[in-house]
Amino acid sequence: MLMLEIESKALGAELTSIKINGQEKLHQGNRVLDQNGNVFWGRHAPVLFPIVGRLKDDYTIINGQECKMTQHGFARDMEFETLKKENNIHEYLLRFNQETLDKFPYRFELYIKYVVMEDVLKVFYIVKNVDNKEIEFGIGGHPAFYINPLCNNNLIFEKEEHKIQFLQLENGLICDDNSFVKSRFTNNQVIHINEETFTHDAIIMENIESNMISLTSDGNKILDFDFSSFPKLAVWSKMGAPFVCIEPWFTTADTIDSSHRFCDKNSICLEKNKEFQCSYQIKFYG
Repeated sequence: MLMLEIESKALGAELTSIKINGQEKLHQGNRVLDQNGNVFWGRHAPVLFPIVGRLKDDYTIINGQECKMTQHGFARDMEFETLKKENNIHEYLLRFNQETLDKFPYRFELYIKYVVMEDVLKVFYIVKNVDNKEIEFGIGGHPAFYINPLCNNNLIFEKEEHKIQFLQLENGLICDDNSFVKSRFTNNQVIHINEETFTHDAIIMENIESNMISLTSDGNKILDFDFSSFPKLAVWSKMGAPFVCIEPWFTTADTIDSSHRFCDKNSICLEKNKEFQCSYQIKFYG
C-alpha cells in the first residue's frame, strides 16, 4: 500500500510537501534552481483568495472603495491560525482583520483543510460570511507537481472535450485572442507539456465536461486530479521548469477592458451568515 505524507505551514496555509513512500511529488519552491542558479518559482501550492489572477492595474472597486491587491490576492502571504495539525489532517483559519479590510472591505473567515486518506489527498476551502451584508470573492488552488522536463509529460482529461473553451492571457489579463492556447490542445483531450506550452502564460479552461485530469510521464500515470466542484481549470509552468501547476479556479483574472468594478467579475456571492465550500482531491501513484 502506498504511504502518503504531507507537510504544510501556517504562512498562507500552504502545502510544502507531498510524499508517496518517501518520494517527493510537490515542487519544492526556492530549493529548485535553473541552470543559472535562479529560482524557477518560489512557491509550492498557494491558496488564491479573495481574487484569482490579476486585477487590471492591480486594483478593483468594491462598494465605491478602491482596493489594491496583487495577483491572486493576499491570503497566500498571510499568517493563518493553526486549528489542527495531525498526521492525516491539517486545518487552518484566516479571519478578517484591519489589514484585510484595507484591501478587501468584507468580514470573512477562510478555512483551509487538508485530509489524507491512504493514497488520496483531499483539499477543502470553506468561506464563512460573518459580515452584516452579502460578500463577493474569488477562490482557487495552485499546487505545483514535480515532473522531469526531459520526459514525455502530458495532461489528459478523462473524456474527450468537444465544448471546452479556452481563455488566453495578455500581460496577465484575459484577452480576446485564444488561438495560441487552443493550439496546445490535441485530440480534444491532451495537453502536451513542453517548452512552448506556456509561452503565453497559463492555459485557462472552462465549460469542461470531465471531472478529472491525469498527469502522465512517459505513459506512466503520476496522479489523477478531481476538480469536479470547480467551474474552471488552469495549468501553468515556466520554460524548462521541473513542475506543472494544476489549478482549480472559481474566477479568473480581469479582462483587458475591465471596468475595475468587483461586481462585474462574476465572483462568488455569499449571503450573510452563510458558508461556501468547495474541494478538490488528488490520487497519487507510485
